[in-house]
Amino acid sequence: MSSFIGAIDQGTTSTRFIIFTKQGTMLSSYQKEHRQIYPKPGWVEHDPLEIWERTQEVIKRGLEFASIEANQLAAVGITNQRETAVVWDRRTGKPYHNAIVWQDTRTAEICKQIGGDTGQDRFRAKTGLPLATYFSGPKVKWMLDHVEGLRADAQAGHALFGTIDTWLIWNLTGEHVIDVTNASRTLLMDLAALSWDQQLLAEMGIPAQMLPEIRPSSDPGFYGMTRRDGPFGTGIPVCGDLGDQQAALYGQTCFSPGEAKNTYGTGCFMLMNTGTTIIPSNRGLLTTLGYQIGERKPIYALEGSIAVTGALVQWLRDNLGIIKESPEVETLAASVEDNGGIYFVPAFSGLFAPYWRSDARGAIVGMTRYTNKGHVARAALEATAYQTREVLEAMNKDSGVELKALKVDGGMVVNQLLMQFQADMLGVPVVRPRINETTALGAAYAAGMAVGIWSDEKELRQNWQVEQEWQPQMDSEQAKMLYHGWLKAVTRTFDWVD
Repeated sequence: MSSFIGAIDQGTTSTRFIIFTKQGTMLSSYQKEHRQIYPKPGWVEHDPLEIWERTQEVIKRGLEFASIEANQLAAVGITNQRETAVVWDRRTGKPYHNAIVWQDTRTAEICKQIGGDTGQDRFRAKTGLPLATYFSGPKVKWMLDHVEGLRADAQAGHALFGTIDTWLIWNLTGEHVIDVTNASRTLLMDLAALSWDQQLLAEMGIPAQMLPEIRPSSDPGFYGMTRRDGPFGTGIPVCGDLGDQQAALYGQTCFSPGEAKNTYGTGCFMLMNTGTTIIPSNRGLLTTLGYQIGERKPIYALEGSIAVTGALVQWLRDNLGIIKESPEVETLAASVEDNGGIYFVPAFSGLFAPYWRSDARGAIVGMTRYTNKGHVARAALEATAYQTREVLEAMNKDSGVELKALKVDGGMVVNQLLMQFQADMLGVPVVRPRINETTALGAAYAAGMAVGIWSDEKELRQNWQVEQEWQPQMDSEQAKMLYHGWLKAVTRTFDWVD
């Protein structure tokens, strides 16, 4: 059997295809961005057909760059932006509406209505999630309520719902499936039973026949074989599927309870493995599926989700124009000694963990005539580290485990200034692995486990190696003072939307 594994990493801003070896090294990688569509303030959409086109392109180019044929791949894994919702016609393959992205806030009123007198925690015991605009179930309800003819087609069995992994697997294989991690982000799945919940479907008015079959994250029975008329041109088992943050948890080899990782991408997502135990959060975290390998018991996790981190750097580039390329933010931030007394709270889509405030909006506070663009850039980077500290403190208290070090990955971890400030804010070492593409690697690991490329997770641990480590250097009292200023700044964003 070939030892090459292909991984499709479909993210919020781009799609990439990476081919990995058995040693976990990258043979090739190809990436393509797709459009961000903003029809109204707070609305964020993607074109599912454009995403499928990009996926086909990166697969073909990735194979070319690797100089291998598709039939040399042993399997394919998929990882994806998780809560983004797609509804399409099974007869034509055409979407009824643009995909509604996880950042979109249009379902705020739906969530409020469903919560009723109980509020956002009405279904938390069953789903591990608050009723929030973040999750895909309310997005499906919005489409059913607003897209003409959709509800009738859904009731007739013509309309299919899926997150982006489901959409891609359907186009690749013709199968309508979703893995447990993505299903756990819909607000429609019972966290313990790993099945769609009839009460939740009824509350949101979603016909059960729209929903995909829930399967393990690593499936030895395969989700399906790739179509010969698709981008691979041959039949390859698609058998690994995890939401992006769970894929990074698996790719970072966080296999033991108490191990945690933080991914710095468009948003920032910290996950801690809690083993086979479902741990409810009392501090604004999410209880979610970590992964499920074959028929083994599912592994759960606590998650802290931050809506805007890397997206803030993009905003400085695209909306303010104070940098031309994203990497320039580090140079600009380093042009000043500190943040000049300002804080940048990027509540563009409200605040996620640990607040879950959809009424919040972004703010820069503490400005004086002394403030310059260097301070703004530095405050933007520091915002990521402050938000991560908030999540980590909540995670330590919920789990009862004090984290000794934080494994990090994602596009922002090449930023030396940010990673050092992160270690200073947390007071623990921050560790970056040699292979930074841990999201795609996790999907490859899940697929490879299904077809026997790796026999167990001990083998996967042997692939993990440290590339760089940042130790805390800042005086703890100074760190405490800076963090106190951040907590005060956050309160200034509350109650902005009536």
